[in-house]
Amino acid sequence: MLKLILCGCNGKMGKVITEKVISFNNINIVAGIDKNTNVNNSYPIFSAIKECSIDSDVVLDFSRPDMLDDLLSYCIENKLPLVLCTTGYSDEQINKINEKSKEIPIFRSANMSIGINIINSILKNISNKLYGDFDIEIIEKHHNQKVDSPSGTALLLANTIKDSISEETEFTYGRVGNSKRKDTEIGIHAVRGGSIVGEHEIIFAGTGETIEIKHTALSREVFAMGALKACQFMKGKNAGLYNMNNVIND
Repeated sequence: MLKLILCGCNGKMGKVITEKVISFNNINIVAGIDKNTNVNNSYPIFSAIKECSIDSDVVLDFSRPDMLDDLLSYCIENKLPLVLCTTGYSDEQINKINEKSKEIPIFRSANMSIGINIINSILKNISNKLYGDFDIEIIEKHHNQKVDSPSGTALLLANTIKDSISEETEFTYGRVGNSKRKDTEIGIHAVRGGSIVGEHEIIFAGTGETIEIKHTALSREVFAMGALKACQFMKGKNAGLYNMNNVIND
């Protein structure tokens, strides 16, 4: 039985994971971490991870970037794998994650959906072939309470495209005024409204033809299931940096 600490247990994603964990007969949430402790769950809740003394196998995080230092310290001290599903990390924080992955196994993915990660693999194969004849634009849509913009998933896809293209390209975040598009641009556009769970569209616009690749998350369940599969994958792993590609190809 995999013993799991869930950080951000009373947030939107934390609640979905608590509900969906019953689909995994080999995973048990043994403790939750959340600033809001006034919720009755089937497991004890602590306001900070450093207060948790319950034995576990993996820590799963769906909280905020400012929790990172405490999570890293706790997992290094207790020699635990850490699954990071939070987005909005600064470059400095990402560098810290990469550095600490030399000490413990760390999983980090901007999107836990298997579908998004399949699309990401497709982009690695086609972007360089299409660049030059096609303009590349990314449009992402999320609910009106999402904190970071553009989304971590949009940046994941954009960086995959950029890294796959042999020539130098640049990101353009939205457009204001009359500005002719540069050939080297990869456009990234964010929409925020209502209760949209998550939608990402990659457009390759050429002369006389357009290729569109789109992923729509219909519920948060898809992210919860992916996160729990990642936790299963990470149990007993050696120090290093892992992502959804490792889970898909396992």
